[in-house]
Amino acid sequence: MPEAAIETSDLVKIYRDGNIRAVDGLNLKITRGEIYALIGANGSGKTTAINMITGALAPTSGSIKVLGKDLPDQRRFVAAHIGVAPQDYCLYPDLTVEENVRFFARLYGMKREDFERRLVELLGILKLEDRRKTVVANLSGGMKRRVSIACSLIHDPSVVFFDEATVGVDPVMRQFFWQYFRSLSSKGLTILLTSHVMDEAARADRIGLVRDGRLIEEGEPTALMAKYGVSSVEEVFLKLSGAGFNG
Repeated sequence: MPEAAIETSDLVKIYRDGNIRAVDGLNLKITRGEIYALIGANGSGKTTAINMITGALAPTSGSIKVLGKDLPDQRRFVAAHIGVAPQDYCLYPDLTVEENVRFFARLYGMKREDFERRLVELLGILKLEDRRKTVVANLSGGMKRRVSIACSLIHDPSVVFFDEATVGVDPVMRQFFWQYFRSLSSKGLTILLTSHVMDEAARADRIGLVRDGRLIEEGEPTALMAKYGVSSVEEVFLKLSGAGFNG
C-alpha cells in the first residue's frame, strides 16, 4: 500500500466562539508523489485546511500527520521538509527576486553553494533569469506567483502546498506550471494544491471537493465525471452542491 505523505482525521476548525465551523471533520489521505487538488468555492474552507496541515494554524480538534509526523508536536521537523506558496504573497516588495528567494533559503538553513546551484536551476525553470535583480514590487502578479513558487521549492522539500497556485497567471504560464508540477510529482514530490477553478482539477491525480468545510466527494477526475454522467469537474461540483445556472 502506498505510503501516506499527508493524513488528517476528523479535522475541525471553529472560529468566533463556535459560530463559524470553517473546517468540519475533514479526512484526507494523500500518498507520496501524488498531486491532490482540494477544490471548492471561495470560503469553503480550503485555505483554513492548508493552514492547519502546514502547522500555521492550530486545529480545534482532530489529528494531522505529515510525512508520518504528528502536528503540532513535530512541527519543527515538518516545517523543514515542506514548502508553501500561500494564496497571499509572502514576499518582501522592496527586495529583489534573488533576495526574496535567498531569505527563504536561509530560513531552511541551506548552504551557500547549494543555494546558488538551486537558484540558477529554479530561475531557469520558472523563466525568471532576467528578473533576478528586479525588485518584487515592480513585477506583475503572475511573476510574483512564480517567485513565490521558487521560494517554496528552493530547499527541495518532500511535500509542497500551493494555495491558489495559478491565480493571476496567464493561460500559457498556467499550462507550463502544470507540466512542471507533473515533472515534480514524477520525482516523488507530493503536491497538495487548492483552487476554486474547477477545470484545473482535471489535471490532478485525485480531487477532493469541499463545501462548507466538509469533503463532499473525492476521487480521480475522470472517474468522478463518469460517476455523475458529466463532461467536466465543474459540472460534478454543481451537481453535488445543488447549484444551478441563473438567467
